[in-house]
Amino acid sequence: MLGRSGNPTLNDKTFDRHGSYSGSGRMTINGTVNKTFITLAVLLGAAFAVWNQYFKGLDVVPYAIGGAIGGLICALVISFAPRTAPFLVPVYAALEGAFLGALSAQYEYAYGGITMQVALITVCVFFALLAAYKTRIIRATENFKLGVFAATAGIALVYLASFVLGLFGVNVPYLHDNSLIGIGISLVIVAVAALNLVLDFDFIEQGAERGAPKYMEWYGAFGLVVTLVWLYVEILRLLSKLRSR
Repeated sequence: MLGRSGNPTLNDKTFDRHGSYSGSGRMTINGTVNKTFITLAVLLGAAFAVWNQYFKGLDVVPYAIGGAIGGLICALVISFAPRTAPFLVPVYAALEGAFLGALSAQYEYAYGGITMQVALITVCVFFALLAAYKTRIIRATENFKLGVFAATAGIALVYLASFVLGLFGVNVPYLHDNSLIGIGISLVIVAVAALNLVLDFDFIEQGAERGAPKYMEWYGAFGLVVTLVWLYVEILRLLSKLRSR
């Protein structure tokens, strides 16, 4: 039985709904890796373009808002209709890149050098967990998947509650401040985001083994990039808390 992924874009029944294929029409790990690099290249290109606009003194708020809203819409469409992934994943990457470029530039302006530190940490975490997964130091058992899924869902609910309460001028204690408890909460969230990478690796591997259709390579790349973006943002928030103390 295909395992559960904590990543909301990758779940138990995603591959089951799309049948099994063979030959050149099936999903492969190498194909998914290639699609992931293409997606990241588009994301980084858009991010650097908006970054440069910010440091030229231009207003990047429209990019941040448009990227966030447009990226969310694309993500929802891709999640519910994986067949659209080959067409919409590059669009999602460009929109998400615009949002991250604007966000990163503002953090860089406030805390010089922080974005390079965050990028390096994110890359190191990715390859460390990939190595741990490939050598089976970390195994994506059913209990492991269930725990990460529950933790991810809990974090999503906390963020949703924080957003809704914020509309009424109510702040969730510790979630956004730089107190020791606030830093501890950010560390936990970073750890959960990182562990989602293990589930994504397992999900992609199982999809290739089950002979998922070729377009699911784009869907697998999309799910992995969603996790990487989340991890990057959470590390960015964590380091900004540490730098502001």
